[in-house]
Amino acid sequence: MAEFLNIFFGSETFASTIRLTVPLLLCCLAGLWSERSGIVDIGLEGKMLAGAFAAAAAAHVYQSAWIGLVFALAVSVAFALVHGYAAIAQRGNQVVSGVAINMLAAGLALVLGNTWFGQGGRTPALGEGERFMPFAFFDSSGQPAALGWLTKVLFGHSWLTYFAFALVPLTAWALARTRFGLQLRAVGENPHAVDTAGISVAGLRYRAVIITGLLCGVAGSFLSTSLSAGFIKDMSAGRGFMALAALIFANWRAWPAMGACLLFGYLSAAGNRLQGRHIGSLEIPVQFINMLPYVMTVILLAGFIGKSIPPRASGIPYTKDR
Repeated sequence: MAEFLNIFFGSETFASTIRLTVPLLLCCLAGLWSERSGIVDIGLEGKMLAGAFAAAAAAHVYQSAWIGLVFALAVSVAFALVHGYAAIAQRGNQVVSGVAINMLAAGLALVLGNTWFGQGGRTPALGEGERFMPFAFFDSSGQPAALGWLTKVLFGHSWLTYFAFALVPLTAWALARTRFGLQLRAVGENPHAVDTAGISVAGLRYRAVIITGLLCGVAGSFLSTSLSAGFIKDMSAGRGFMALAALIFANWRAWPAMGACLLFGYLSAAGNRLQGRHIGSLEIPVQFINMLPYVMTVILLAGFIGKSIPPRASGIPYTKDR
């Protein structure tokens, strides 16, 4: 019993929860910006994966995690603009475009990784200078330097972790209090009214798409240069889709999105620690733990917790009245 209490409530589990929440949270906020403008983005997974590969490859070649981050941002924004061009300029099917982005990113990362490094799509392991390392809040024995349990949970992460959580109040404030945020929300609800007011619908949506690309790039960089020490095939492991589930769970709001991502991160952390554990002679199926975020989303959509209402113009291409 004590072992399982430590698994579910120990400092290692909660510290791992924080780390596993970061890419989910960044992708969830990215989807929030995009979908608040009326652009459905199924391609969060692909942009994060492309950013992860670009960050690891550039960090290895240039021996700098910061250069890797710049490359991740550039590549992810490029993919985001492709989606934006298809969805905004060409008024294409946004779901199909997002799926195409996912497939393109996964294929390109594998082919380019194998061509450049010859390791089956992997990048070489990154050294300390090529990664965003956690801040040193521990003594030489590996124990918390002060405050014990709380320090181990909240501190000892890389700066990208704190940046991701700082974006939550910034996003909530920007969408609720700034002119740009209010216009963006309006274009997601009634683009015709925004156009009538003389504001460019396409311009607002392109800016939202670019923000989405930037945040997915940071998420990808975190995966390959902070959470891990390099890129491996399909390392995003469905986190982009889980972020979409969290966004729906949070009803397209920033603070509830953070709560949903923390919940999903906790379930992932507990599932990782439960691997190989047994209750008597019964082995705990980790797959059951991993499916809980999606089960909760289905329950939400079924109306048992509350209605999930997306922006009214979400996924609808805008055609200017003549």
